Amino acid sequence: MFTWQGENGCALESVRVLLGGTGLRALGRMVRATRDTPAFTASYRLFVDEAGVLSRLSVTSATAERERNLTLNHTEDGYWLLDTGSAGGGGSRAEFDGAVDVDLKFSPLFNALPIRRLGLHRQSGDQVLPMVFVTLPTLEVVLVSQRYRTLSTSGSRSTINFSSNDFSKDITVDGDGMVVEYPDLATRVS
Repeated sequence: MFTWQGENGCALESVRVLLGGTGLRALGRMVRATRDTPAFTASYRLFVDEAGVLSRLSVTSATAERERNLTLNHTEDGYWLLDTGSAGGGGSRAEFDGAVDVDLKFSPLFNALPIRRLGLHRQSGDQVLPMVFVTLPTLEVVLVSQRYRTLSTSGSRSTINFSSNDFSKDITVDGDGMVVEYPDLATRVS
């Protein structure tokens, strides 16, 4: 179990993670009520295969006004199948420039996925990646470019610089590549 608390005390994420090599399975929940975003809760379930590629993500997001659902499946031929569960046929298929990772807004867990897949917590590296980015609470899906660059590694902690457009943060991860501290977003609770 991993739990992260938001820097301002108005956000919490807790997730059960089963680690295996570079793969993992996770079941998590987020609650967020800040001045910057409407209050919402979100739950997710994800599966990352042994190659470190996210193969399935299901997210449910709820605000006072409505509930939304999204399922992303990564196919063997490199496409993403998106299903919003809407009665009018909320499904689509997209390539997203070859992206194999997903980033869920506000979630430190999802930053661990490319870090673990690329081994950036164990050895120096610098990668610019196409990323499927899912917003919260709206569950909009867009393609973004994100950079992950190892700044330092040690046996128990590593520092990875994460950047996208004009945004940049130095994230601290543990020996398994799981986020310990993401400045201005969340800190893992012991």
